[in-house]
Amino acid sequence: MEALELEPSVSTDGVVFALSLCGRDVACIVTRETLEQHFWVQPGATDARVLKAFSEGRRRIVALAERKARARPGERIVLTVDDFDPRK
Repeated sequence: MEALELEPSVSTDGVVFALSLCGRDVACIVTRETLEQHFWVQPGATDARVLKAFSEGRRRIVALAERKARARPGERIVLTVDDFDPRK
């Protein structure tokens, strides 16, 4: 079954979003540090810029969140810098 992302929002920690995956909602966050290091967000960027970067990287972010959610059912998914490191 395909995942469906729900509306993202900016928090002090990053961008919070949810996936509806296999009939359940999964809470997810991609950290601000991750957005700064991998999605070209400048430190101190506005919420609008953070959401734009999330939107531009959405497919990559959601794909990784889906993989983590399938591997760890029932857990809140936190995407960090290490998750996007191609060497891991």
